[in-house]
Amino acid sequence: MVLDIETVPQYRNFDEVPEHFQKLWELKTQYQRKEETAKEFYERAGIWAEFGKIICISVGIFTGGKNIGLRVKSFASHDEKELLEQFAALLVSQPSTLILCAHNGKEFDFPYICRRMLINGVKIPSQLEISGKKPWEINHLDTMELWKFGDYKNYTSLSLLTAIFNIPTPKDDIDGSMVGHVYWVEDQLDRIAIYCQKDVVATAQLLRRYRGEELISDDCITLVAL
Repeated sequence: MVLDIETVPQYRNFDEVPEHFQKLWELKTQYQRKEETAKEFYERAGIWAEFGKIICISVGIFTGGKNIGLRVKSFASHDEKELLEQFAALLVSQPSTLILCAHNGKEFDFPYICRRMLINGVKIPSQLEISGKKPWEINHLDTMELWKFGDYKNYTSLSLLTAIFNIPTPKDDIDGSMVGHVYWVEDQLDRIAIYCQKDVVATAQLLRRYRGEELISDDCITLVAL
């Protein structure tokens, strides 16, 4: 299962953040902000699971048959607990040996989902639970980690990798830096879900390239409506 998440700050702007959490935000980001104030820096709060929330999880399942395909579905909601419960239910319905794959998933997507599940009182499915497991028992793939080949110096974006592997991707009208604005100001959750689904498709295609396999044709990719 290939997945991607989209996150935003928990509040529309810094002024709406409870005073206690404003102070905690200032402390948490004191070394990252540089010249920016805590208020100015708050638009990036979605990166931290303590101050952000998940608004969309998109997943892609490879399908068999004569031609390999990909079925993509999104869980998107203003109610974070609701979408986490729906995503958890999907994982519970799958084998415990299901392999999860994401770009930078080990550093971001997987731990972020687990932290927000704990905060929302949602039981973490076995596929995401790594506590007490041996490294070879954790079925997590990270397309960024695979590209590093043991080199931990640099971050390589999904956009760059799709470009160098000649993976065609549609020119989106938004990027990751715009998600918070599109959500809180423009109130377009469906638009964000579409963007998230496209990242899932791109990651799945990248994984195919890593394996030396042909890309999945467009007519074999099914996007399930919200």
